[in-house]
Amino acid sequence: MAFYNNICFVEAPQAIVTPFPRYISDCIGVCYLAAAVEDIVKTMAMPENYYNERIFESFEKLLKQRPFDLVVISSMTGGFNNAEKLARIAGKYGITVVMGGFHPTALPEQVLDLGCVDLVVIGEGEETFRELVQNGPSRMVKGLVWKENGEYVHTGMRPLIKDVDSIRFPLRSIRPGRFGEKSSDYTIETIYTSRGCPWACSFCANDKVHKQWRGRSAKNVVREIALIHDPKKRKLLKIWDANFLTNIKRVEQICDLMIERGLTNFRIMTETRAKDVIRAERILPKLHQVGFRKVGLGIESPNPKTLQKMNKQNTIDDISRAIELLRKHSIMVDAYFIVGHHSESEADTMVYPKFARALGLRNALFMAMTPYPGTKIFEEYRSQNNITSYNWDLYNNFCPVVKTAFMSNERLMTMMVFCYMAFFNYRTLLKQESERKMLQIFLRDFSQFVFLALINRRLGQQEIESTLFDAYDCFAGTEPRIEEVAKTDLKQPLSIFLEESGGRRIEFRITQDGDKRVLTIRRVSDTAPAKGAVVSIKRVVEATSSVSAEVVMRFLYRKELMRNNRSVTTRQILALAADPDILRAALVFYRMYRACVKMH
Repeated sequence: MAFYNNICFVEAPQAIVTPFPRYISDCIGVCYLAAAVEDIVKTMAMPENYYNERIFESFEKLLKQRPFDLVVISSMTGGFNNAEKLARIAGKYGITVVMGGFHPTALPEQVLDLGCVDLVVIGEGEETFRELVQNGPSRMVKGLVWKENGEYVHTGMRPLIKDVDSIRFPLRSIRPGRFGEKSSDYTIETIYTSRGCPWACSFCANDKVHKQWRGRSAKNVVREIALIHDPKKRKLLKIWDANFLTNIKRVEQICDLMIERGLTNFRIMTETRAKDVIRAERILPKLHQVGFRKVGLGIESPNPKTLQKMNKQNTIDDISRAIELLRKHSIMVDAYFIVGHHSESEADTMVYPKFARALGLRNALFMAMTPYPGTKIFEEYRSQNNITSYNWDLYNNFCPVVKTAFMSNERLMTMMVFCYMAFFNYRTLLKQESERKMLQIFLRDFSQFVFLALINRRLGQQEIESTLFDAYDCFAGTEPRIEEVAKTDLKQPLSIFLEESGGRRIEFRITQDGDKRVLTIRRVSDTAPAKGAVVSIKRVVEATSSVSAEVVMRFLYRKELMRNNRSVTTRQILALAADPDILRAALVFYRMYRACVKMH
C-alpha cells in the first residue's frame, strides 16, 4: 500500500486568459503525474470547471465530497497566485499539499514560506512524485524541498530521466470536460515529443527544469499520437517541444510512421529555430502531409546586438530563408518578437512591425519582455532594480513588468500595442463601400486591440483608453499610407474618427487613388468638425470589458473547431447560437455598436 492513496490533482489556471485559443492549457503536466502513480494508488481526481471562473468553487466542493490525503498542484508563474489560493483551500481540510512546476522549481523556499504548501517537487517530477507517493516525505527521495523546524530541507537534485520513452503517457482521462467536450477528446491537444533544449536563451526557463535535450523515439511518439487521433474530427495538435526540429532524422521517422498508420487528420503547430527549418528542408513536404500548418519562430528582435545579449543565435538571412521555405510548402509562420529589451529605445521598438512586414509575415506576436523566475533575465533585471512588479498574475508575456533604460513600464505597454496596430492588416477595412460597413469592420478590428490591452490588469479603464489612443497616435505619427487594389472605385471618401475622453481624435480615412484604395491614419484637431462616424474609445472599452475572458475563449475555441472541420460547422453554429453567454456577449457588442458611435 502506498503512503498516499487518494490524490487530487489540479493545475493552477493562469490568472489572466490571453485571447489565443492555442495557448489554452491542456493540463498535460498533472496528467503525466497521474500516470506515474496510477498503478499504486486507490483513487485520483481533478476538479470540474477548470476552464472557467468556478474552478475554486469546484475544487472545494470536491474536497468536501471525497477523502483525499494529498493535493498536487502544478504551477507556472502566471498562475502562481491561483496556486496559492488552491493550496489555502486544501489547508482548510488538513490535506497535505505538494506543489511543482516551473515557478516552484525556481523559487521553492519562497513557496514554502507562504505556510500553505508542505512540500515542493523541483525539476522533472514523475520519478520524484512516484517515490513520494509510495514512501512519503523522506531525505532519501531526491528532488524534494520542505521546511522542518524553521529550516529548509533540500534532498538534492534528481538526475534527469535519460530514457524518456520510459515515461508513461499522460493520463488524459483524468481531466475535466472542456466546453462540452470529453476529457480524452479535446479539440485542441498537446503532446511533448522531447524534453529539454540544446540552447540556453537568457529569457527561457526551460533549462531550469528539463536541462539538455532528450528525444522520445519515433515509435513511442506515434503510439501516443494514435491515442489522440480522430479520423472524423480534425484537431489542433500542439507539438509543444522547446525545439521540435532538433533531430531531423527522428522527425522524419515520426512523419513516416504517421503516414503509414494514416494518422494525418490533424492541424499541427510547433515551435523551432529558423536554422532548424533550413536543415529540415528535405522533409518539409512530409511535415505538410501529416498536417503541419503552422510553425512558431522565435525571431525576438531585428537588432543583432539584442539577439547576442539574449544568446539568441539568429541571423536575418536564416529567418528569411526559413520563412520562404515554410511558405513554399504551405506552412504558415507565427513569428514571436519580444519588446522591452533594456537597451532598446522607442525608436528601436518602432522598427519591429516594419521589420515583420518586410519579412512577408502574415502573423506576428509582439510580447513584452517578461523576467520569469529561474531565467538569466530575471536575475539581471532584478539585480538592476528594473522589475516593476512581482505580482505573478501579470507574468504572461503581455503585461509589461519591467522598465528599460529608455521606457517606463506604461510606455512599454503602449509600444507593444503600437506594434500590433502598425503590423495589422487593414485590407478588409479598405474593401468596404459604405461608412456603415467600414464602421462595422473597424469596431471588430479595434476590439481585438482592446482585448489585448485589457489583459493588463494593472491598468484601469482610463489608462487602457489612453494606452490605446497613444498607440494609434504613435502609429499616426509615422504617417502610414496603406494601399489596396480595389475592384470598384469609391464614390466618395469614407472617414471614421476615434475619440478619447479628453477629446483627442484620430481620423481613419479611405480615399481612391487611381485603381487603389488608400487608408491614411492621422491625428486631427480636437476642435475641428468630424465629418463621419465618431467612435468613443471609452464606450468600446466599457463594453468589451463587460465580457468575461472565459466567454471569449469559449467562442474562440469553438471557432477553432469549425475552422478545422467544415463538416461539423452547422452543428457548431447551432451550439454557438444556443450558448446563452455567447448570445449575451453578442448583444453587448451590438449595443456597443449603437451606443459608442456618433454619426455626423
